[in-house]
Amino acid sequence: MERKKAVVFDNSGTLIKRYRALKNIKTGNICDYMNSMDIVDYSENRALVVLQTDPAECLINARSNQTIYQFITRNKVKFDVSYSRVDVSNEDVLNALKNDDSTIKDIQDSIIAVIEKKYNVQICSGSGFIMDLETEKVEFTITAGGKIFPEVIDVVNELKKRNIDIFIASGDRKGSLEQLARFISIPQSNVFGTASTKRKQDIVQELKQDYKVMMVGNGSNDILAFKEADIGVLTLQQDEEVPEKVFSAADTVVYNIKEILDIDF
Repeated sequence: MERKKAVVFDNSGTLIKRYRALKNIKTGNICDYMNSMDIVDYSENRALVVLQTDPAECLINARSNQTIYQFITRNKVKFDVSYSRVDVSNEDVLNALKNDDSTIKDIQDSIIAVIEKKYNVQICSGSGFIMDLETEKVEFTITAGGKIFPEVIDVVNELKKRNIDIFIASGDRKGSLEQLARFISIPQSNVFGTASTKRKQDIVQELKQDYKVMMVGNGSNDILAFKEADIGVLTLQQDEEVPEKVFSAADTVVYNIKEILDIDF
């Protein structure tokens, strides 16, 4: 009997057009042209950390002069390492943050930059920071917002008609992915939030016990999942520069999410 089929989507840059604002802590400048995963890749000691709290409700209204460490520990805010080149635990992050004086205002500045561009901060990765674990310094704060690509709903509906199960495995904030799941009408149990590169691979591996799996993503944190899946699909709809190693890991490339409907797998 033929195996059931499943499509696993990344979120940011795959299902939604992402807008990302980074504040350089050293210079105070905010930029929107740098890729957060590329920044992490430049140094083996860096980690991208996502705060599991709503930027538009909680973070923007938090006391701005408290340090990020104080905010996390006083309010028992959950967080996860979204991307790093080496294994980094939450304990490693907290221990490093103790010695850093970056403030919640630094994060708020990046939130304001995204909201001013009229992107929704509640359906993307939300807010966080990039830190160097060796120097124990936050180097960038970051907020990402998104707009759902216009073809996504039609693609999701067509996959459902074909009895193909839909999953989301993303490094984005769990709460944002739950909102997205409600919007495209897939079960919350099919959503895996703030999944690291290795976790995405594990998710695909687990699904392969019951499914033939297509993995659709757009960045370096999808590489292991591409390799693990029966077919790995790189989407370039975000229209950003993609490292050659991502192209090499994918089996096929599309320029619009609707093109996955033409792939036989």
